[in-house]
Amino acid sequence: MRSIRLRILAILAVLVIAGVVAWQLLPSDEVKKDPIAVGTTDEVTSLDPAGAYDAGSWAMYSNIYQSLMTFKSGAIVPEPDAAESCGFIGQKLQTYQCKLRDDLTFSNGRKITAEDVKFSIERMIRIKTDVGPWVLFPSLKNVVADGRTITFNLSSRDATFPQKLATGAGSIVDRESYPPNKLRKGNTVDGSGPYLLKSYRAGQIAELVPNPLYKGALSKTGVPVTVHYYGKGDDLQAAWKAKQLDVTHRELPPATLAELNPGDPDLRVTEADSAEIRNLVFNVRPGSPLADKKVRQAIASIIDRGPLVTGVYKGTVEPLYSLIPQGYIGHSTPFFDAYPAPDPARAKKLMEEAGVQTPVNISFGYRGGDETYAKETAELRHQLEADGLFKVTVHAVDWQKFQKAYAAGEYDAYTVGWLPDYPDSDTFSQPLVGRDNSLHNGYSSKKVDNLISSTLQYSDRGRTAADFKEIQAQVGEDVPLVPLWQKKDYVVSTTDVSGSQYLSDGTGLWRLWELKRI
Repeated sequence: MRSIRLRILAILAVLVIAGVVAWQLLPSDEVKKDPIAVGTTDEVTSLDPAGAYDAGSWAMYSNIYQSLMTFKSGAIVPEPDAAESCGFIGQKLQTYQCKLRDDLTFSNGRKITAEDVKFSIERMIRIKTDVGPWVLFPSLKNVVADGRTITFNLSSRDATFPQKLATGAGSIVDRESYPPNKLRKGNTVDGSGPYLLKSYRAGQIAELVPNPLYKGALSKTGVPVTVHYYGKGDDLQAAWKAKQLDVTHRELPPATLAELNPGDPDLRVTEADSAEIRNLVFNVRPGSPLADKKVRQAIASIIDRGPLVTGVYKGTVEPLYSLIPQGYIGHSTPFFDAYPAPDPARAKKLMEEAGVQTPVNISFGYRGGDETYAKETAELRHQLEADGLFKVTVHAVDWQKFQKAYAAGEYDAYTVGWLPDYPDSDTFSQPLVGRDNSLHNGYSSKKVDNLISSTLQYSDRGRTAADFKEIQAQVGEDVPLVPLWQKKDYVVSTTDVSGSQYLSDGTGLWRLWELKRI
């Protein structure tokens, strides 16, 4: 009997020890409740969706605001979010109608109505900020709200209109707390997205908590997330190495990205094909030294992408020879066809044909504060000045001032990155080279505008390939910009965080709600 009791006691002791070990292996309540820390070098230009058209701002909007439509992860066709249903009326693709959900509430407690949707879109277009997203809606004539129904009347066919509504430009704001004719100031928002903005310090931190009032396409919202903003990649890397972050996205320094090992057991690395591109943009306004097409063609004849790809970006980017990147309908390579290799002799001949005296003095602007962009600019400057055709004065300016400066025509040339707003080739045509484009470089072409309009008439997007190729060919001839590179997308996270692979997918959304602790 005693031996049986001893065996029982031994077994109980083993169970107690196993239980203690198991308890120690489980995350504590404190860890479970700890917000996931995400680091990025992107910047929020404005918390008001009428006031920004950049990746950092729209990434935030997709979490704190709601649009009528949205994209599920991996999808290229939008589906209703704040809307109950949406669709074109008739076959002309000029009348788009949505029925608003009846259970939506702003974070301030006020019920969302169709009038709020109408107000939000019309306000964004009316304010027409120099760096705002109004350029996405050149064909929108008016918006009509009737009960829960919102009708968008267009002046011409636009098959991509539903996709545009799914972007940050379609963010719905409270008409009673956002001024109708100017941007809202301050660090608070009234939205209806999956997150509430608990606190915000520009350029530093954004604390997000799940929105208990959210209703929409998501079945559930995520966990608390704190976004940390860094001025440059080196600072982001330092915070990552100090274990202050759980996730990093856009952008660790190229040398660090190049050394990442997806098989490293101590971290999770997502490396995905991306449509992020970067262009060298030219001010073509009258009076600019680059107003003459032959001068711009001379620059295109000089640019060598090789040192940028291998030297500056350490192989984390690929050379780009077209307006529309690889992976999108109609992609072609007109800048490779016309300028297959650096040709200083050809550049000199073009300058002579233009009748300009060399060296031509040009001002060059770029977003300052990041060593990678500084190295990129130094390389481009070296290439432009190497044969005595140009003399370059460089201006490194912080992001918000830089946007306003190039929009005002203060630089002759400037480099700007671009991420797709929605998964369609149109996002690289109308906003970049169409009438009133977001690059604000003074470029306009009736031929290009007509071709863009032609692409918008097809619901079957495969039928647009020929028009998009012709657009790219015309851009290769006019050279309002020179494509430089296309980049892969890297997300790095600790092993105790899941969902980082869904954070970004080329739809312009930043799915913080996909992040979870394991």
